[in-house]
Amino acid sequence: MNRQESKYFNTASLMDEALLLLLEQKDFDRITVKEICQKAGVNRTTFYLHYESMNDLLEETVSMISERFKESLSSIPSDDPSKEILTSEKYLKPYLGFIKENMRVYRVIHQRDHLFNSQKTFESFYESIFSPALTHFGVTEQEKKYVFAFYTQGMVTIIGKWLEGGCQDDVEMIIDLITRNTMACRHDGQ
Repeated sequence: MNRQESKYFNTASLMDEALLLLLEQKDFDRITVKEICQKAGVNRTTFYLHYESMNDLLEETVSMISERFKESLSSIPSDDPSKEILTSEKYLKPYLGFIKENMRVYRVIHQRDHLFNSQKTFESFYESIFSPALTHFGVTEQEKKYVFAFYTQGMVTIIGKWLEGGCQDDVEMIIDLITRNTMACRHDGQ
């Protein structure tokens, strides 16, 4: 990476972090470009060199958060059989904990699903997590797309309701709720 690219990524990172800090204080719709620039220590011209709108910054910040989440999942060993069990606490606890830690961002994502399509996030995990798990539970290739849609939309809905309530309910309660309500995805009777 050359110096110019490094400077670009550093500036973008500063604006991502500025947005996250501001989201801790106020709703996304109330955050201005001026506030982002002040927090990031850049001028408006720099903002508009990187983004066309606040939604573009939000989209980039969501991508950055998703990458951080993927890194957090690396603590689950790849040879761990529980990684194949989508409803296992080892999978759900870090996932829900991460969402709770980044609740303000995930609330905005949930409220603006038409922009961010939560399903895309799950689809990025399809090959590495979902497809092997569905195979493990005996789901045929033909059925996979339906079971995947059912499971992920159920997850999005439960997590959305949890976010609407400010993540007040206990993570363990949400894990139990997801576990009990996704048993239909498991074909082997476990």
